[in-house]
This record gives sequence, structure tokens and C-alpha cells, in this order.
Amino acid sequence: MEQRCDLGVAFDGDADRMFLVDEHGKLLGGDMVTALVAQSLLKKHPGATILYNLINSRSVPELIARDGGRAVRTRVGHSFIKAQMREENAIFGGEHSGHFYFRDNWYADSGLIAFLVVLELISESGKTVSELVAAVDHRFRSGEINTEVADQQGRMKAIEEHYVAQGGEVDFLDGITVSFPTWWFNVRPSNTEPLLRLNLEADTADEMAKRRDEVLQLIRQ
Repeated sequence: MEQRCDLGVAFDGDADRMFLVDEHGKLLGGDMVTALVAQSLLKKHPGATILYNLINSRSVPELIARDGGRAVRTRVGHSFIKAQMREENAIFGGEHSGHFYFRDNWYADSGLIAFLVVLELISESGKTVSELVAAVDHRFRSGEINTEVADQQGRMKAIEEHYVAQGGEVDFLDGITVSFPTWWFNVRPSNTEPLLRLNLEADTADEMAKRRDEVLQLIRQ
């Protein structure tokens, strides 16, 4: 804001991950960048298939459907996404972690391509980054919260039983995802550490905080 910049961008060392900062200095999540890239690509490729991993906001598949695309939900991780992109002939795949995969880049991830696609969307729309995101993002997310848990499978089973009893819709695509009309969460084990990773989203900030604390209590008891 001090420099009156229109946006900021950060890449990791090999530029396969990319994160945007809007004109107010607010960092965008990888799922919101996924939504913006999808919006731009669907203008040129109507009806295209786009993949998003299950940690992305519900706003992502909603935008893809709104703009006439076909949204396909995937597990977290590049090996799963790249394989499924080939199966589905998907033009693009996006992860909450800032990895963005492009069919026309040999299904590889490229933060630079994602950045250029978003720049094109900004240029053509005449809108700021925050204006583009505001039209998409109406929900509140916890971010990824890690907890060390000795018996990961036992704890996930207890969480499943708790929320099934409350009428939650459960699936096991990657860990356990529990969905309700106004909120959802995913808990999945780390592949390398004795951790459970929680991601939660709700339609209001109050519900997000309440449900986040509720699920964390079950994870940590």
C-alpha cells in the first residue's frame, strides 16, 4: 500500500508455487488464485474440465460451474492431480498450496503461467485483484492447522462417528471430509509425520471459529 502497487507476487525457489497479494496488502489463498485462473481460462476454453483439490473453498467449484466449466474434485498432491488431469483431459488443476498445473505445459505446475493468466484477467476486466476476489469469495477458512496425534486412524474414526451421528455427509477421498450445508472440514494424516491436518470453511466468521474449535477439541482429546 505504501508504494501504491496494484498487486504483489511471490514465487518459491523453482517458481512452481505462486501467491498473490492484492492492492491492499492482503495475501490471497491458493484456492482463490485457482478460481481466478479458472475464470480466465474458461473464457477461452468454454466447457473445459478443471481440477481442484478437496482443500479448496467451495467457491472454486461454484465459480467453475457458473462459468460453464466442469469441476472435478481431487486428492491433495501433485502425483494424484497430474494423473487425474490426463484421465479427465483437464485443462487446468489448482491446489490450495499454490501449485497450479496446466495441460499445455505437459501437465506440470508453473507459478509463472498462473501469474500471467491472472494478469491477463486483471487487464481485460479492468478490475482490481480485490474486486475480482470479492465477487468469488464469500466464506471464511481456518487455514491448515496441524496437531501431533499418536493414533491418527483411531482419532479420524472417532471424528467420523461423531459427525455421522449429527447428520454430516462424509467421504474418504483424502482423509475424512465432513460436509454440512453451511460448513465443512477435512482432516487428513501427514504422510511423513505423526500429524493430523485440519482445514475448515464456513459461511460466517463466527461459525468458522466455533466449528474450528469444536473439531480441534475432538482431534486433541
